[in-house]
Amino acid sequence: MFSRTQVRRVLQRVPGKQRFGVYRFLPFFFVLGGTMEWIMIKLRVGQETFYDVYRRKASERQYQRRLQDASETELQQSIK
Repeated sequence: MFSRTQVRRVLQRVPGKQRFGVYRFLPFFFVLGGTMEWIMIKLRVGQETFYDVYRRKASERQYQRRLQDASETELQQSIK
């Protein structure tokens, strides 16, 4: 693992400290976020990507909500 002094030394070497302060790291995190997004879209684990799983889970939740709403409606009608 890295020691605190090693991490501090690496962070001090990033240019732009005077002008940008802590915001000098934004381009790095922007590129990191874009890379992660690209990986989630393009990388397949088995047959699915992250977004395939997300869409499937969202449709399952929507289906469950519709079933629940329908059963509540039937229950209210049977009470009347």
